[in-house]
Amino acid sequence: MNGNKKYMKMALDAAWQFQGLTYPNPAVGCTIVQNGAVLAVGAHAKAGKPHAEVMALKQAYLALSNDIKISPLIESHDIHDYLLKNHNNLFKTCDIYTTLEPCSHLGKTPSCASLLQAMSPRNIYISQIDENEEAKDGRKLLDQSGINVEVGMCKEEGANLLRPFLKWTKDNFIMYKWAQRLDGTIDGGLISDERSRIKVHAIRNVSDLLVIGGNTVREDRPTLDARLVDGKAPDVLIYSKHSSFDKEIPLFKIKDRNVFIEDNFEKLKSYKNILIEGGPSMFEATKDIVDRYLCFVAPKTGGKIKFSEVNLNFNILQSTKLDNDLMIWMDKKERSFNGN
Repeated sequence: MNGNKKYMKMALDAAWQFQGLTYPNPAVGCTIVQNGAVLAVGAHAKAGKPHAEVMALKQAYLALSNDIKISPLIESHDIHDYLLKNHNNLFKTCDIYTTLEPCSHLGKTPSCASLLQAMSPRNIYISQIDENEEAKDGRKLLDQSGINVEVGMCKEEGANLLRPFLKWTKDNFIMYKWAQRLDGTIDGGLISDERSRIKVHAIRNVSDLLVIGGNTVREDRPTLDARLVDGKAPDVLIYSKHSSFDKEIPLFKIKDRNVFIEDNFEKLKSYKNILIEGGPSMFEATKDIVDRYLCFVAPKTGGKIKFSEVNLNFNILQSTKLDNDLMIWMDKKERSFNGN
């Protein structure tokens, strides 16, 4: 394998910043390098918006050409068309690192593989092949154009990034999110800073269903919407053995929202992208169905309630410092109950 893994890791890091936000698309990152100099690092931020390769090509073109006319272009088709007309073979000596095989199909956005064909970079390094029937086979298009294409760089890291997309395209994807202080406490008012809360609201905006515990609803009287990003509020499943709730609680008053009150998780089978928020009881109840965990750790202490009933060991997939908090993505490593 030729190429330098550090450039692929830059692409992976960029993509992780939008993990949880791109549904129903995968999170993807792309780095463009020329003679050892990083020209651009791009990522796919939201379904329907430019793909990572397009964002990176736009940045790299601007760096190589100083043509500021491309700067205000934000739609994929506009950027594609501009690059096709004005690239002037600027990318001939560039190497491109992308976390996922460039798409081959024309959908809400044009084909990235066909655009890269026209740009004709020297090398393209791909971490993961796209298994999606609509978008796959971009590599074939690139191979046909004579571009050197290599697959498998940072393969495990690329698979970790891609796993939610693969899960929700075949079944459903279930994520558990919580916030805690350094001492592990989760109660006593707001824990996370504003940037963390905005991130959570952005995740809610693309979630089909939000699961919450009955006690949390009764005590906190939440809204559970996505108002901080002016987004849509997902449907809500209140997991509770008791169906009596004060319907004046704000979450019941969201227009066009379905609210279910059930003592099981059968309803999850009807949804694709599911977010669970909760404390120790919900953590225990969902330990066998969660695919991935997201924790926000605030640099403070206080409160009394901690996770204590179930011990899970995690693999940390990615950690990012926000304004003050640490955002940590994790998969389960192994499980032990009550310390045994």
